Amino acid sequence: MKTAKRRQNPNPTEVGARLPETPFSLSLSLPSTDLPTFERRLSAKPTISEMGVKAKKAMKKKLKKGSSQLSAANCKDEYADFLPLEGGPGCKLPKSETLENTAAALYIGRIPHGFYENEMEGFFKQFGSIKRLRIARNKKTGKSKHFGFIEFECPEVAKIVSECMHNYLMFEHILQVHLIPPERVHPKLWKGVNRWYKPLDWVRIERKRHNKERTLEENKKMVEGNLETGPEKAKED
Repeated sequence: MKTAKRRQNPNPTEVGARLPETPFSLSLSLPSTDLPTFERRLSAKPTISEMGVKAKKAMKKKLKKGSSQLSAANCKDEYADFLPLEGGPGCKLPKSETLENTAAALYIGRIPHGFYENEMEGFFKQFGSIKRLRIARNKKTGKSKHFGFIEFECPEVAKIVSECMHNYLMFEHILQVHLIPPERVHPKLWKGVNRWYKPLDWVRIERKRHNKERTLEENKKMVEGNLETGPEKAKED
């Protein structure tokens, strides 16, 4: 019988010799340079297109919840003007734009005696050009009522005058100066402002009335009236 010849193992030290394959060589099949890319692929999250319908809905809910929490935190940090009745975080009112000052008329109170139209015009002219000026007076006597109104050409000048002359001591009188808004100016405020008031001479008027020519009937009535009032005055004396 022919006997099978044993195959001799090659010498590992020889050139071109191959090592026997073992099951442990599978773990070393990937080169060292490919390890980072492999780990990156394992750690990478799936994209939105690769996700299912349920996963997409869950992600949207998380995003909405996070945005609502951020908005609530921002509202809590700021001062809230009001709280909604249906609940929820407080909100602030929208900021209104500041209106420009257009008031050019001034009220001046507690005007001292002797400080009249000419004096007021000469004093307040140092601030700016005056448009109109008026002092309230008694219709019968023509005396000042110790308050008046003045209007400047520029609203800025009127504001400066109100700030400077309010509570200003003048002849032992503390002036009261206030701006008058345009909507509160009465339409008859400046009526007759250009006509300077002349006080009536009541002595001259009474003299003229007493010395006028009378008829016989008027003279008789005057004499009878004097006779009636004569005894009464004598009793009082």
